[in-house]
Amino acid sequence: MSHKNKLNLFDTIMLVVSLIIGMGIFRNPVEVAKTAQTPTIFFLAWILGGVISFLGGLTYAEIGSRYAVKGGFYKIFSYCYHPAFAFMVNWMLVISNAGAVSIVAMVGAEYINPVLMPESLQNQLGIKITSISTIVILYAINFIGIRLSAKTQNVLSMIKIVLMGLLILTIFGNHPTPKTSTNLVSEHWETMDYFKALALSFIPIFFTYGGYQQTINFGTDIENPSKNTPKGIFIGCGLVMFLYLAINFAYYKVLGMDGMANSTSLTSDLAKVFFGETGSKVTSVLLFISVLTFVNSSMLTNPRVYYAMAEDGVLPKFFSKQNDQSQVQEIALTVYVSFLILFLFFGDSFKELLNYVMFCDSIGMITSAFTIFILRKKITETSESLYTIGFGKVLFPAIFIITYTLVAVSALISNKENLPIAIGLFLGGLPLYYLIKKIIPKS
Repeated sequence: MSHKNKLNLFDTIMLVVSLIIGMGIFRNPVEVAKTAQTPTIFFLAWILGGVISFLGGLTYAEIGSRYAVKGGFYKIFSYCYHPAFAFMVNWMLVISNAGAVSIVAMVGAEYINPVLMPESLQNQLGIKITSISTIVILYAINFIGIRLSAKTQNVLSMIKIVLMGLLILTIFGNHPTPKTSTNLVSEHWETMDYFKALALSFIPIFFTYGGYQQTINFGTDIENPSKNTPKGIFIGCGLVMFLYLAINFAYYKVLGMDGMANSTSLTSDLAKVFFGETGSKVTSVLLFISVLTFVNSSMLTNPRVYYAMAEDGVLPKFFSKQNDQSQVQEIALTVYVSFLILFLFFGDSFKELLNYVMFCDSIGMITSAFTIFILRKKITETSESLYTIGFGKVLFPAIFIITYTLVAVSALISNKENLPIAIGLFLGGLPLYYLIKKIIPKS
């Protein structure tokens, strides 16, 4: 395969950034402020969340270096555990990712339509027209080849970083930080209340920091993956952590804790300080570009999971067909985009299903991170190009896994009504796996 058709280091860094920075950083600080209630807990939660996520990034960097295969996030489960477990974890993600992306596309259309559409199309029809048009255009770009889709991703990511940088500049404005209301924090809080607030703050924070693990889906599509995958994750995660902390400080300095906790349009409120009345339009463009990068990155990653599942014989063989010149899984990409468009017509009803997927996501993150210990035993040969964590090779993954387990338990306890359905959907993948294996021909 020609190097021209692979992702270089800069492509990989921009991919990591776009996989992490979605809509979360423009909305979730509101939820963190409500839960944290004090500036100390608010910033401590974001810093610790960033550090632990970076440890997770180190973990997945070694996993991606040791096992550089296309569709790696599926393949590591099959290789380290069992194909049935790999299917159980991924079967819901195959569908739910399409549903989540279609919903995000609709949210992006809601923001950009007041700027693009006439007043007569400021409705659900206009939203669907913009959403479908966006998906079709990105589909065409991705269908042409991995290089064009990567270049598109780079441009969108750079624009998003620049716009975030402009919002961060509000830190230097001449405006005092609003004081926190005495009613925001309970006077009767005890030590455990502060720990509880910190733990619950992690739920939206980990959601906002997530995404870097999908980098291992690209495997040998990345130029020199044993070196560039780890470097891409390091630099990408580090850049995102800096941007997140900076923009959260800007939120706090301009709006204060009360302002964040009570905001209905956090980014718009911040943008108005810098851009005045045009702030809402700047916000609309920023959020829409975030949506474009998120949708485009999903078109790069998800078809590779389909590809890996087809190689394992749990999806029909045609999903593993690939255009060797463009490095595009044309059938898998087309099916995935079809799912996106289909879900656009059922977006509202699908939002409830996304709550159940959190349980499967949690299992996926914890058990995929644990494969680092299994891979070290199975792949014992070493080379100069193989990345290993080195110092903290046991401690860092363990901290990530334990913390993520505690956060997952906290999230599930706070959403008890969805727990039985989530477990049922996850376990339902086991009989479905054996049924599909029986139906699909061996050859």
